[in-house]
Amino acid sequence: MKSFALAALCVALALLSFFQFPGHTWLQQDTQIYAPILEHLRDPAVLRNDILVQRPHVAFTLYDEAAIALQAASHAGFREVLAAQQIVTRALGIWGLFMMAQSLGLAWPGSLLVAAICSLGAAIAGPAVLTFEYEPTPRAFAVPLLLCAIGLAAQRRHLAAGVAASAAFLYHPPTALPFWTVYGLMAIWPGKERSALIRALIPLAVSIAILLVAVRAQADSGEAQNLFARLDTSQEFLQRLRASYVWISMWPAATILRHLALFAIAAAAFARVRDYIDRDLRVLLIGLSIAGLLSMPLSWLLLEQGKWSLVPQVQPMRALLFVAFAMQFLTAAAGARALLQRRPVEAFAWFAFAYLLPLEPLMWSRIALALALAALTALAGVRWSPAVALAAFFAIPMLGGVVNYPRLHTPELAELSAWARANTSRDAVFLFPDINKGLAPGIFRSDALRAVFVDWKGGGQVNYLKDLGEQWWFRWQQTRNFQPADLPKYAAIGVTYVVLQKPIERSPDFQNRTWFVYRAH
Repeated sequence: MKSFALAALCVALALLSFFQFPGHTWLQQDTQIYAPILEHLRDPAVLRNDILVQRPHVAFTLYDEAAIALQAASHAGFREVLAAQQIVTRALGIWGLFMMAQSLGLAWPGSLLVAAICSLGAAIAGPAVLTFEYEPTPRAFAVPLLLCAIGLAAQRRHLAAGVAASAAFLYHPPTALPFWTVYGLMAIWPGKERSALIRALIPLAVSIAILLVAVRAQADSGEAQNLFARLDTSQEFLQRLRASYVWISMWPAATILRHLALFAIAAAAFARVRDYIDRDLRVLLIGLSIAGLLSMPLSWLLLEQGKWSLVPQVQPMRALLFVAFAMQFLTAAAGARALLQRRPVEAFAWFAFAYLLPLEPLMWSRIALALALAALTALAGVRWSPAVALAAFFAIPMLGGVVNYPRLHTPELAELSAWARANTSRDAVFLFPDINKGLAPGIFRSDALRAVFVDWKGGGQVNYLKDLGEQWWFRWQQTRNFQPADLPKYAAIGVTYVVLQKPIERSPDFQNRTWFVYRAH
């Protein structure tokens, strides 16, 4: 396939995955933290009364520098420049999938089939990550860049692989760490390509130097951290409350067994295609999968037993996404190879496993859909099987009922945000005392550019910053069980406006069908 046609396919598949399935979203989860931090870094007067932005945790990434630079150059909003990066990195990741599939001897139909199935994504239970993230977070950019690096390595383009993986490191070092660990072992292992592998480490050295300069430039921002500190009992309590996914002892046993099962399926698929896999791709897929499995006992040892405060920040168990990815890629590749060898029954079995991941959580109707997609793919043959995989982007949400994210952005919330932005002081502080763990306050914060006194999502930084965690917890306890008589109390602690879902016996400053706003003093 010509380079232009391949690039067009990668971009088209990236756009399909972005706009259709698994999709994209904004201000649903972690962008509720990153977006206000970016706004405050761009203009320190914005949200200066919000504890969320007073202690940013973006020193060890170029995510913020890249976003601010692109925003300044394009004059677009942060949502637009981050979405553009998300599409570009997805396209690069899909290109990596193509290269991986081609290295197994698959022509363009088989490569497109494998790339399309893997682009359906997978949710990783336990550490709560995705192979294709819906939100434009640092990890959403880093993972596709690593897939690109793996594909380039499979084509023995090692220096280019080093550049791609170094870009991933600049976006999100913890995500890139497993790749560089495995790649580093490959580089020092004696072999005829050792010099080429070592040269690929040069971009990593450059990226580390760049990151150290960026960290030094931001040394005065945020909260100073002791990387070798131990968690005290209050920190552990807050993290188990607010970031339980970091603690493997809080995972259901079924979650751990699931990852072991995925590894076993990946190993079986690998055994079927091992004769076609290049050495470098073989080492990377096996090494990253093993690293993912080992992250569970390693996290238990360092965090649950050693109480090392750095572990909740690095979150090593996120490496389990490589186990899921290896399973999805290898089963799809084994199915494609079986099609080439005219073994449709075997192809059906492998494709069934590959289609199951984007259909989780599983139920009988979704299992039936996975089996139907697998059967159609196997019956379609090599030439037409990619069409079935592309149809899965529509069948999974429509027939499988898979909804990857809720619809939180409502006209009423947008109206509230617009009113606050136009009619209140930029230093005003809002409180949503009856929302509990809802996500509306975080959307309001970024859309209105007004401080929120405390919200549940804002507590997501307790595993990064000790002082912020303590302050967040104190505020959270202060503002539970709202009563109208509490308004003077809220005014005394710095709240300007209280936003409620039900009216009280007082004239509101603003109201619509969903929200009622009252001045606290």
